[in-house]
Amino acid sequence: QVQLVESGGGSVQPGGSLRLSCAASGPTFPRYAMCWFRLSPGTEREFVAAIFWSGGSPRYTDTVKGRFTISRDDVKNMVYLQMNSLKPEDTAVYSCAAGLGVGSNYRYRDRYDYWGQGTQVTVSS
Repeated sequence: QVQLVESGGGSVQPGGSLRLSCAASGPTFPRYAMCWFRLSPGTEREFVAAIFWSGGSPRYTDTVKGRFTISRDDVKNMVYLQMNSLKPEDTAVYSCAAGLGVGSNYRYRDRYDYWGQGTQVTVSS
């Protein structure tokens, strides 16, 4: 069982930065692939970024490449999403999720077993 709690959301002007954090509980956390999804009104939940327990390069959706960075600290059981050069279209509720055996299916919501409640990010002038 893994429990996830996000923090770090807020309001920021376009071009600004935010760092989201996801605190995970559970002794097997280091073995989980971790990701961030986001949900905007009127849209489906969208994959943002994923990072894997076995190493390898993180994965990003095209719209955030070069602006967002996902990282993890397996000692502290934390996952982070550094968001730079934020745009109004980044406004959403951001949720972290954990899954085992995600592999190449990292973009699909149903591959993740545990979800946090989400944190609101608003980008507006």
